[in-house]
Amino acid sequence: MRRDDICLYLCPDDRAELQSLVANRNTPRKLVWRAEIVLATADGHGTFEIMRRAQTSKPTVWRWQERYLDEGVAGLKRDKTRPSRVPPLPRETRLKVIAKTVQDSPPNATHWSRALMAEAVGISPSSVGRIWADAGLKPHLTKGFKVSNDPQFEEKVTDIVGLYLDPPERAVVLCVDEKSQIQALDRTQPGLPLKKGRAATMTHDYKRHGTTTLFAALDIKSGLVIGDCMPRHRAKEFLRFLRRIDRAVKGKREVHMVLDNYATHKTPEVRAWLEKHPRFKLHFTPTSASWLNLVERFFAEITARRIRRGSYSSVDDLQDAIYDYLIQHNAKPKPFVWSKTADDIIARERRALNSLDEIRGNR
Repeated sequence: MRRDDICLYLCPDDRAELQSLVANRNTPRKLVWRAEIVLATADGHGTFEIMRRAQTSKPTVWRWQERYLDEGVAGLKRDKTRPSRVPPLPRETRLKVIAKTVQDSPPNATHWSRALMAEAVGISPSSVGRIWADAGLKPHLTKGFKVSNDPQFEEKVTDIVGLYLDPPERAVVLCVDEKSQIQALDRTQPGLPLKKGRAATMTHDYKRHGTTTLFAALDIKSGLVIGDCMPRHRAKEFLRFLRRIDRAVKGKREVHMVLDNYATHKTPEVRAWLEKHPRFKLHFTPTSASWLNLVERFFAEITARRIRRGSYSSVDDLQDAIYDYLIQHNAKPKPFVWSKTADDIIARERRALNSLDEIRGNR
């Protein structure tokens, strides 16, 4: 039997689907002529007539007739994968790139770029990029870290995380800290507003009009924040803020305060005041672990949402903006949810310390 005498039967569902593809104006052109080839074959037309209708070659007609017979309509809707025109890199070359990336540094830089690695290995920058992507390597990025060396790290973490996850009943748990040296920066020129296709602008230079310090106490249960701006952050100002907290938290309820190890939190004046107010219980975070204090998350939010992109002509203007943010925050407070257990944190700390010990031992 000659190829132009091929017989092909279409079931009603396939015929209806192919006719729908041909009639739909949104169907890609290549799929339309594939469907026309199969429909014309089922209608009994010869190869040359099908070639004329589809405006294609004889091998193409035969190819799509066979594809339909093998895979049905689904086979017409996809192209078979073809090998890349670019030959794959040898495995040795890929391993060499990965090894140099993680073990060595370029002679004139602190980290590899695609161009530097391509020059060193003798391949294209695009190939370097593909190798890094497959291996999950990002030499241009770094992440900061600090491992606490506090000998009482585990005890302090267990104490503070216990307050977060299971706070004592009929007690107030406050996370207290100072955001010091907030600068009242005034831009030298007014920026352009946001519009389609352009971000809002602001000058890179500025005028300084002084600084202020924000004392804040975050209630972990309600999300409310007690805040006060002061010119400095000495023990004198901290005592003033403690009195502010004492007035705000009325009654005889215990007040558990999470603090860092700043010297002004431990002066004789502060200790004397705490002895006179025994309902205040202090819980200090481990050294180099201020991230355990939830109020730091509030400081990050007020910085990103209100302070960083503002322009202030004076310290009073800056303080007004901070107080306005506190009022609006406390109108709709939302507590931060602590999710990590003390065991999780301690386990990660131990892994980090073991890794550091290995690095020191290899030097």
